[in-house]
Amino acid sequence: MVELKRAHDELFRRTADECFETFDDLYEHCCQERDASRDCWQLPQKLEPHVSGNSIQLSIEGEEDVGLNDWSFSQLCRLSGVSKETLNRLSPETASKVVLETLPRSQKPVQLLSTGSTARSLHGVSYTRLWNADLLKIVQETAADFRPPQKSFSGGTGLYCGEQDMFAFLIDPMGWCEVDGEAFAPGFFIWNSEVGR
Repeated sequence: MVELKRAHDELFRRTADECFETFDDLYEHCCQERDASRDCWQLPQKLEPHVSGNSIQLSIEGEEDVGLNDWSFSQLCRLSGVSKETLNRLSPETASKVVLETLPRSQKPVQLLSTGSTARSLHGVSYTRLWNADLLKIVQETAADFRPPQKSFSGGTGLYCGEQDMFAFLIDPMGWCEVDGEAFAPGFFIWNSEVGR
């Protein structure tokens, strides 16, 4: 029952910019995101936070500077051992100094995933990434007859990809069955976070 509730909740919690009309649109987006992304391994003490405008960016040795989205900023806060709420109350200049002084000194590198000029995630050495595009390719190959359900009244399609995760809810349009006078289609959902949510 928890799984069904999760699928139901996903249909109503996503914003319009995370919704996709078709499975192919979602797959293409995830492929483009994977292809435009790169992993950089860096010792945490070599990450240099600095201010750019009203936000913190990271200078990475041998790489272009990257900005932070909400998720990667949260991970940077955890890595530094400082609460996100505390850093958000500080000026960007003070916050960058706090992060610089609290980043761990370690011989184990941090895995930084960036797409374009934005850091999407920061992880330790044990993290293994499953790309959304690779997971969707398997679905495409093994469940080709499954489709998204009809659109919800809020416009949700059951196909979503945002900053933190990807979610797809698919049904078999040929397998309808009736239970207590109501029609149901067999279906499944997949959820993945290539940024470690």
